[in-house]
This record gives sequence, structure tokens and C-alpha cells, in this order.
Amino acid sequence: MNGVLAALRHVGALTIDGIWRLGFATRFLAAVLLASGQSLRRIHLTIRELYFSGVLSLLIICVSGLFVGLVLGLQGYDILQRYGSADAVGVMVALSLLRELGPVIAALLFASRAGSAITAEIGLMKATEQLKAMDMMAVDPVARVVAPRFWGGVLSMPLLAALFSAMGVFGGWLITVVVIGVDDGAFWSQMQAAVEIRYDIVNGVIKSFVFGFVVSLIAVFEGYDCHPTAEGVSRAITRTVVTSALVILALDFVLTSFMFRGL
Repeated sequence: MNGVLAALRHVGALTIDGIWRLGFATRFLAAVLLASGQSLRRIHLTIRELYFSGVLSLLIICVSGLFVGLVLGLQGYDILQRYGSADAVGVMVALSLLRELGPVIAALLFASRAGSAITAEIGLMKATEQLKAMDMMAVDPVARVVAPRFWGGVLSMPLLAALFSAMGVFGGWLITVVVIGVDDGAFWSQMQAAVEIRYDIVNGVIKSFVFGFVVSLIAVFEGYDCHPTAEGVSRAITRTVVTSALVILALDFVLTSFMFRGL
């Protein structure tokens, strides 16, 4: 009986803590949005974070996109050639990347590389009391530290997803046309005829923007809310990566069910 009560108390404590953190995250988002005007007026801060979150992530995004495209080309050709449709491999590669793999994998890589770094940076600033020092000097830490990093992540994520998809299409063309020998004209013409701007490209951009918004919010929130110790910062980094991955996959299902329903 005591074990059951202890388990119930533990579940209740976790539930209360989760609800409290959700409410604090909502208030934190409101504070970031209110401070965004002041932050965007200092555009050099946002541009610096765009470089940190976007430009420094180009290597892992481009290399990963290239290899994903190579694998998609090989697997797609192996499947389609059994049914005499090998020329349609370009359509499969493009639609897979633009609709799903591009935004999702780019967001997972972004969370692992840039999101964890943002959490670590803000968490270390909190652990060394730099945020308190700013507050004492009448400098809003949310406007000076948090908001630029948030908008840097939000703005860079769609660009990274687009580059990932472009490199994936290039990888698919490289392995199927150059290496295997699929007709070049059929590869590009069928892709051009099948890909629609509204249902494929625009929806992929919307997904990447939503993923960037959520991952950036999780990263800055976990850094700002972490315990000001080395262990607290490391736990916050872990929560950022794990929570971002789960939220990305869940949101991908929800967005896909709305975007492509009835097609």
C-alpha cells in the first residue's frame, strides 16, 4: 500500500511540475515576443546569431543532405526498376525530400548542433551569473541574450531545410544519372511535372518554419530555466535534444495530416 501511495505521489509531483513548466514556458514565450522589437532594432545581434545557428551548421546539413539523397536514389532505383519505372526516381527523391525528409532531418540536425549550443551558452551565462549582472545594470537579458538567439534559429531553419533538400536532390541525380545511367532528361522533366509549389514546396517551408520556431523556443527556454550548475546545464542540453526530437516528429505527423489530407 505504501508503495502505491509513493508511486501516486511521484506521478502527481511529475504532473504538477510538467504543468508548471508548461505555464512558465508560455509566459517565457510571451516575454521573448514582447522583447523581440527591441532585439530586432539591434539587428547586428540577430545577424550574429544567424551566423552562429545557420552558417556554422551548413557543413553538417549539406553533407547529410548529400548522403540522404544518395541513399534515396539507390533505394528508389532498386524499387522502381522492378516495375519498369526507373525514370520516375527523380520524382520519388524530390517529393520525399521536399515533403518529409528535408524539413524533419534538417530540424533534427539543427536541434542537435545549434539547439544544444544555444542551451549551453545561455545556461553557462546563468551559471556564471552573467544574466543577473545584466539585470542589475538595467539591461534586459531576454532582449539582449534570448530574443536574438531565438529569432536567429527561427530564420535560419527554413534556409537550412531548403539547402538540405537541394543537396539531397543533387545526390539523387548524381547516383542515378551519373553513376547508374538513368536518362537525364527524364529525371528532371518528370520531377518538374510532379512537384507542385503549393502542396510540396510551400508546405515544406511551413514545416521547417514551425520546426525552427519550436526548436529555438525549447533551446532558449531550457538554457534560461536550467539549474545554475554544471550538472544542471548538462541536463538542460540533454532535455533540449530529446524534447526537440520528440516534438519535431509529433508535429510532423500533425502537420502532414492537415497539409496532405485528401490528396
